[in-house]
Amino acid sequence: MTESLQTKDFNFELPPELIAQTPIEPRDASRLMVLDRKTGAIEHRHFYDIVEYLRPGDCLVLNNSRVLPARIYGVKKETGAHVEFLLLKNCGNDVWEALAGPGKRAKTGAEFTFDGSSMTCRVVEVKPDGNRMIQFQYEGNFFAELDKIGQMPLPPYIKEKLQDKERYQTVYAKEEGSAAAPTAGLHFTPALLEKIRAKGVDIAFVTLHVGLGTFRPVSVENIQEHKMHSEHYWMPKETADAINAAKKRGGRVVAVGTTSCRTIESVAAKCGEIREDDGWTDIFIYPGFEFRGIDALITNFHLPESTLIMLVSALAGRTHILNAYRTAVEEKYRFFSFGDAMLIM
Repeated sequence: MTESLQTKDFNFELPPELIAQTPIEPRDASRLMVLDRKTGAIEHRHFYDIVEYLRPGDCLVLNNSRVLPARIYGVKKETGAHVEFLLLKNCGNDVWEALAGPGKRAKTGAEFTFDGSSMTCRVVEVKPDGNRMIQFQYEGNFFAELDKIGQMPLPPYIKEKLQDKERYQTVYAKEEGSAAAPTAGLHFTPALLEKIRAKGVDIAFVTLHVGLGTFRPVSVENIQEHKMHSEHYWMPKETADAINAAKKRGGRVVAVGTTSCRTIESVAAKCGEIREDDGWTDIFIYPGFEFRGIDALITNFHLPESTLIMLVSALAGRTHILNAYRTAVEEKYRFFSFGDAMLIM
């Protein structure tokens, strides 16, 4: 039975000073709250202690999507006016869906150049929601050109400038395409991953390209009326095989981040089993959801009334989660993208 379907039931008081503005060094020195999802019991550890909670035979599933330096600044050919674009989705044939500001300078047909690159773009469509479809022209490799001109699209609650672009990437980021980092993975170091492997834990990868809808607030009172944004995922055969093998031998599937969780559960719901698959998902996980793929979740601390706090509440129960968040505030954990982590198991 669903505990609560009101958005306000997922609210909590968060002092603004607990929103992490810069990443911790080293990555695995962040704090780790361990939450027993059955009893609600809490332990306070550090992220490098995660090895102690994983068992031989478990399968750790990570999202290897790489964040695009998707914030770019164009100069309008006709007038020299400046427009900021934020790339949201690759639609193929060098066409991208993007936010543009100020929008009045980016009407259909407008063309733009970019300082530091020979790349140009043209607005080919203005969508009803105000997003732009823009087509790029360039020589060589698109992502190499984008890297020359683009900035990391940090979430709106991070005001500090990021000194090192790679700190908003996981150490295993590989597949270009995200508009935001799968932040639960930011805590891992190569050495920590080696320790986990050495313990007999399988490490496998999925890809889900994170959209900016991740940060979109839930604006309806009844959460069942909320429409999720759609994101592209890929479940490789070797990962599906690793997950199924872990389940067969009695191991646990530990998802790193809500994106890995959503990928695994999307495939399970669509295919009736875990197997190789790719497509678009708008799965919305909230209390009452029956998990068919994952057994445990590593995640960061999320925004009040967000779809992500609803997802973790589906796994551990809203009461346990809100109690854990109150404890995190009391203990001055760091919140959101560059913040501390939680292990729910």
